[in-house]
Amino acid sequence: MIADNRDNPVAPSLGQRLFRRLAQRWFRLTRALTLGVRALVLDDDGRVLLIRATYWPGWQLPGGGVERGETVLEALRRELMEEAGIELSGAPELFAVYSSAPVFPNDHVLLYVVRPGGYERKAWRPTREIAAAEFFAPDALPEDVQPGARRRIAEVLDGVAVDATWRE
Repeated sequence: MIADNRDNPVAPSLGQRLFRRLAQRWFRLTRALTLGVRALVLDDDGRVLLIRATYWPGWQLPGGGVERGETVLEALRRELMEEAGIELSGAPELFAVYSSAPVFPNDHVLLYVVRPGGYERKAWRPTREIAAAEFFAPDALPEDVQPGARRRIAEVLDGVAVDATWRE
């Protein structure tokens, strides 16, 4: 369940912060380096796809971790299908590589841009992990979009200089 924090709508709850810390420690023990993928998916109207996870507050770009034995493109395909019913049909564009060391040491995130014609939207419904997946106009984003997602959208669509550090 998403925490309701009226002062900061994207602030994680105590339970979410504890879960994240435990997960990070587990990954640190089992993996020396972690790698994630995220996608900025655009539709024909220039809207951006955002997801709302059940375990972290606010809207964010779809994506997740690259599993052992999986390529980054395989991970991107899997995450987009699981989180939003997006089936890639074309080659996504690698936009930038980010360090997310402030959030999780030794973690890196690859951001891909998926443009219209490079995917098909399949039937999708909310899951235990993802509560919603919707397209939004860049100038009409929900208030509680994660700051990191806002920065990535501005970098891709507005030409804002890339900040090589990913912060949620």
